[in-house]
Amino acid sequence: MTAIPAHSVANLRDLGGTPLAGGRTVRPGLVFRAGALDRFDPDRDPAVAALGIRTVVDLRTAAERAERPDRLPSGARLVVADVLADAVSESGPPAAARLRHVLADPVAAEQHLGGGRARAVFEDLYRDLVSSPSARAAYRTLLLELADPEAGGPVLFHCTAGKDRTGWGATVLLSLLGASAEVVMREYLAVNGAVREAFAPLIEGFTAQGGDPEVALAVVGVVREYLAAGLGEVSSRYGSMGAYVREGLGVGEESLGRLRTRLVDSPTPPLL
Repeated sequence: MTAIPAHSVANLRDLGGTPLAGGRTVRPGLVFRAGALDRFDPDRDPAVAALGIRTVVDLRTAAERAERPDRLPSGARLVVADVLADAVSESGPPAAARLRHVLADPVAAEQHLGGGRARAVFEDLYRDLVSSPSARAAYRTLLLELADPEAGGPVLFHCTAGKDRTGWGATVLLSLLGASAEVVMREYLAVNGAVREAFAPLIEGFTAQGGDPEVALAVVGVVREYLAAGLGEVSSRYGSMGAYVREGLGVGEESLGRLRTRLVDSPTPPLL
């Protein structure tokens, strides 16, 4: 698990090196997670361009993609996997899909998310990441792209901030590969600093206009309770992460085998 410094891509992380069961690790340089790529600039970030990303899986809504379209690395193809398509209503998409808009209006934020409601809203979101048809289809797409031996190179998946939809995707992947619950939670929480840094101007503007700092942090950050809500939904609906992936996402054993073969490094033998 390595944070990659970048000027034009927020919250970019290589999942390579994540410790797995049996002394194994995730192979480095094959699967990356990040915030949106709408500001990606290869001239400012030649090291990012050099990662050789060949597939970008965009987990955002149609509105997010239209407002801030990705700038793809050279040679990369775009795969759209809209996690929240089913959650968009007449009042608009969920808060996770409109962070900038939420932080631009302290009055509306207090009305809808104040008094502790923000955390409850995000816990419900994580349950939907498990149960809604669009989310199940999106995470199926993500896993199949990662398992595809013909993908031809590294895969990067992202949403807007790279913390909720992307965080759940990383949780599912690392769990399938054999990461412990502690390691999964550590990776999930590790993005807080980068996300808050990326949204710092918006947070400062929000609080300067009288917005509640607790609301801002609940919207921009992640906490254990959010992920616990998603994991609880997996447990109650399917009994285990494996059953969720096989039955809920429809990803079969053959694909899971290819996923592990492609992404899991064998332990290094001891020196004699």
